[in-house]
Amino acid sequence: MARDFYGILGVARGASADEIKKRYRKLAAKLHPDKNPGDKASESQFKDVNRAYEVLGDAKKRALYDEFGEDALREGFDAERMRQYRNWTNQGGPGGARGGNANMPFDLNDFLRRSGGGATAADGDFGEGGGVGDLFGDLFGGGRRRKRGPQRGPDQESEITIDFSMAVKGGTLTLRTSDSDEPITVRIPPGAAEGSRLRLAGQGGRSPNGGTSGDLLLRIHVRPHPYFRREGNDLHLDLPITPGEAYGGGKVKVPTADGAVSLKVPAHTQSGQMLRLKGKGVARKNAEPGDLYVHFQVQLPTVENDELRDAVQKLDGAMPGDPRENIAF
Repeated sequence: MARDFYGILGVARGASADEIKKRYRKLAAKLHPDKNPGDKASESQFKDVNRAYEVLGDAKKRALYDEFGEDALREGFDAERMRQYRNWTNQGGPGGARGGNANMPFDLNDFLRRSGGGATAADGDFGEGGGVGDLFGDLFGGGRRRKRGPQRGPDQESEITIDFSMAVKGGTLTLRTSDSDEPITVRIPPGAAEGSRLRLAGQGGRSPNGGTSGDLLLRIHVRPHPYFRREGNDLHLDLPITPGEAYGGGKVKVPTADGAVSLKVPAHTQSGQMLRLKGKGVARKNAEPGDLYVHFQVQLPTVENDELRDAVQKLDGAMPGDPRENIAF
């Protein structure tokens, strides 16, 4: 069933990029699995919200989705050919081509292969035993049917769950399918997002009569990270620091996808204060790398002793007035 990504995020179709981003951040913070442990409904909503933002937060994907719907996001979809087909049907469709398909601006079978990725009788759309060629042979050739060759096997769908680190950096994993005894090596591209899909050519269902196998479509799920979170191609990290580092400043190590880097903590840093590491976010093919936003979190000792209590009281006495005096509703 087609999904309404605007409805999932709760924004109007004409919403600005900033409105979509703000709404996504609000929902992601509310539904994050860390805040709803064991809540399957919230986890499912969190995945839907991430998938919706992956599309609507990307100007090119959003434009395709607005024009063609979710089908336009499938691998191999050819927008220009779909526009040609739409224009052709609007100008008379198959009605003006009863004697053949010479008026068609392209090869329709080729169009369906490239745009749909495996439209055969196995998809259940064209009747038992028939394929795309049979259907349009009847339509354009006056009812004459072509002799069928070997049928392509059906496409199959499955789901995989990968670690946050693999989703960001990419990697390989091995899996087995029900139709094959041989293991399949799956290459995860850098920047794979929650809900994105991979197409493995020829790894789907087998043909019933000696044709090529269908494709295997893998929907990716990403395990949440205990410290990092992702927004588009940007990463966010809640980084603990000591009271001494917060007050006096200093250098701390920050883990990134490319390895640890040294970051200078400004003197008198407060909890929630943020610094940006440009280009240290998610690096996807043909896209500008995202940034890493480091949110400092001042950590206090949890042990109990008189010396520590005296030090904290002395620190508390050095506070210049009530830190909450300017807060009002």
